[in-house]
Amino acid sequence: MGYDVSFHPISPEEMREWYFTPLTWIQQGQEKKVLIFATQHGMEDFYAKKYLDTLRVGAGTESSELFDKSHGFYLAVIQGFFRDYYYTRGSSFSFLVEEKPEYAQYFTPWEQVVPIAFPNPAENRIIENYCSGVYLSPEQVARLLRNLEQEPKVQEDLERLWSGGQLAVLKKALTAAAELGVGLLEATEVVEPNPIHPNESTSYSNLYHCDRDGVYLYMDTVSRQLEDALRGRGGQA
Repeated sequence: MGYDVSFHPISPEEMREWYFTPLTWIQQGQEKKVLIFATQHGMEDFYAKKYLDTLRVGAGTESSELFDKSHGFYLAVIQGFFRDYYYTRGSSFSFLVEEKPEYAQYFTPWEQVVPIAFPNPAENRIIENYCSGVYLSPEQVARLLRNLEQEPKVQEDLERLWSGGQLAVLKKALTAAAELGVGLLEATEVVEPNPIHPNESTSYSNLYHCDRDGVYLYMDTVSRQLEDALRGRGGQA
């Protein structure tokens, strides 16, 4: 699967503080308040402007738009302005639960997460690019991390999807969320690494807050695929 999936440690309270409340400031024409808030959190001017731009887009969201493709995605983007997030290529809880519905026990639907009622319909999973996926509450993060260590079946299920060393990255994301006492939100294409030309990688959020481990694994995989292709072409010649 060709999704660039990222995992964002964030609590429902932080969603309110970092997104939903500032969203009301935008709607009330108080954009300067957003920039002051960003500065108070140590955000550089460039990222404060990106943060403001994201909130502007959020404020213009139509009620008919999917929550996952709008507010859910923007929540993942703004999380990356405040703290680190984590990357794996093509592996997500949304894909896992499609194959194994029993893992739904680890996820919380948006209607139980957001502080206010939104009319936007929600799928509560990744459905396409530029989309949020499932949300694990702080309690669900702790439970999954514990079961991942104690139950071989959970380890096996996750390792099959997060293969090639990527499970270590997922564990890192879960551990970071657990240590912070927050939940974990997944999304696609918040960050888009360029495995051939890393300096051309892009992010809707703060690219420098993206943990590098998963990116390096992706680069190594692409490098091996290129080498294999070149060797195969050489053999045909």
